[in-house]
Amino acid sequence: MARIRRSSLPIQLNGKKYIIWRIAVYIRLSKDDGNDESMSITNQRKIILEFIEDKFGDEDYVLVDFYIDDGRSGTTEETRPDFQRMVGDIEAGKVNCVICKTLSRCFRNYSDQGRFLEQFLPAHRCRFIATSNPYVDTYADPDCTSNMEIPINGLMNDRYAAKTSADVRRTFDTKRRRGEFIGAFAPYGYLKDPENKNALVIDEDTAPIVRDIFHWFVHEGMKPTSIAKRLNTLGILNPSAHKYKIGLLHQKGHRGRDNDGLWTHKTVRDVLRNQVYIGSMVQGRQAIISYKVHKRYETDPEDWYVVENTHEPIIDRPLFDKAQGLLQRDTRVAPGRQNVYLFSGFLRCADCGKAMIRGRSKNFTYYTCRTYKEKGKDKCTRHSMRGDVLEQAVLVTIQKQIELVASLSELVEEINNAPVVSTKSNRLNALMRQKTQELDKTNSLLDGLYMDMKAGDITREQYRRMREKLEQQAAQLRSEVSHIQEEQDTAAQGISTGNPYLNAFLKHRNIQSLSRGLLVELVKFIYIHEDGSIDIEFNFQDQYRRIVEFVENNQKELYVLGGKAVS
Repeated sequence: MARIRRSSLPIQLNGKKYIIWRIAVYIRLSKDDGNDESMSITNQRKIILEFIEDKFGDEDYVLVDFYIDDGRSGTTEETRPDFQRMVGDIEAGKVNCVICKTLSRCFRNYSDQGRFLEQFLPAHRCRFIATSNPYVDTYADPDCTSNMEIPINGLMNDRYAAKTSADVRRTFDTKRRRGEFIGAFAPYGYLKDPENKNALVIDEDTAPIVRDIFHWFVHEGMKPTSIAKRLNTLGILNPSAHKYKIGLLHQKGHRGRDNDGLWTHKTVRDVLRNQVYIGSMVQGRQAIISYKVHKRYETDPEDWYVVENTHEPIIDRPLFDKAQGLLQRDTRVAPGRQNVYLFSGFLRCADCGKAMIRGRSKNFTYYTCRTYKEKGKDKCTRHSMRGDVLEQAVLVTIQKQIELVASLSELVEEINNAPVVSTKSNRLNALMRQKTQELDKTNSLLDGLYMDMKAGDITREQYRRMREKLEQQAAQLRSEVSHIQEEQDTAAQGISTGNPYLNAFLKHRNIQSLSRGLLVELVKFIYIHEDGSIDIEFNFQDQYRRIVEFVENNQKELYVLGGKAVS
């Protein structure tokens, strides 16, 4: 509310006219100020009002407004809404005098301070006053901004902001590495723990929606756009609108001001990709350019901070992994359909490896090689297969695979009931010996390389090039040896009838028809040959190989009742 104070006598300006000062009081409190009472909004307001009463006691003035940026950094203008509002009022001629407590309240950016004091304000004939440390009044002392004290003070404020920014960033990075949540708002589906603001707890109101999104996508074959439409039909608010509704967002800014509360396919995809729902804390996916430039950019995945098992998951890992696999597939749907087709993203040409195209002819659905269809008959053959024939062939193949798995499960149970169970892997042991020998040989070559250079057998350039190549080979071999060791450790644990691979197939033992959810769980790709035969690449290939090897290693020592060896 504007407040007017008029004196009894006009103030002469250069002997010509008097000025009515239209004052804007600018106040800023940064998060970096902490609980410093001297910097509080209340204290700044009090100091400036007392200053105005004292300084403008004999002058006419209008107190136009208080412009307050609470919790805002002073290193940039763009992130301070009330500073921008004040600038607009200066440009509109509503304000011709700005008063703040200190220069640092207005600026933590040296270049912004210079531009504002030396260019913007003079261009709009606006007075600027900082009440202390150092005192500035561009009307009473027009040359004050040219004094060394002002730019030096601005430079010190700038360096202070840089140091504070670096300190804050180090603190945040430490928290991220420990898996502590540092965001302003918990991800959709979670709340901040009331007893620990750096921890997450499940939000029972929104977690079921997250579970529905994953179920609809993986098991019902709904595309993200269809999921968004279903959520909107059910009247469920999108994440930003939900935060605003429960009072976490106090204003509808950027995403809120124009936010209609509706879900979009992008919002659904963001949920499906977020590892937070399997209990992993993923932070640092975005960063600001610098403490002066607050624009955000996407960081590379290798620079993210990922800490597993930091909070209770909403989605289990197998379901999440299936969703990621589906997101990478070509699962486009025909216009007007809500769900993807049964085989969308699964079919491949057995020869060229490209996806198969779905089409219709004479009331039948056909699948044809994309390369043949789009790039020419000389690039690949047709590989055509009728949809109903394919569906029956896939069903029969999966049924046979389930029968095989059931037999393996029975063998595993018999082996585990035997007096002696072998958990060694001849294949892995042989592979470990081979890779270890290769690593020893590579290290020996590295050790002798320097002496070869000293003896003059190779040049320094040859030494450098050969050393770099051998070091890369050694690093690759060490990685392979480490991976084999992990495989051996897993194999040493043996195989139980509760193995995830066995359970995944056995629970579908009585299937009579195919579903999207079944294919997602069991199948990676289906390859169609030119002669109409098919090959199915199942999920869990590593687990299958491990189980077969376990059975083969134990069959010679397996005895059943009567002492007859199993062949």
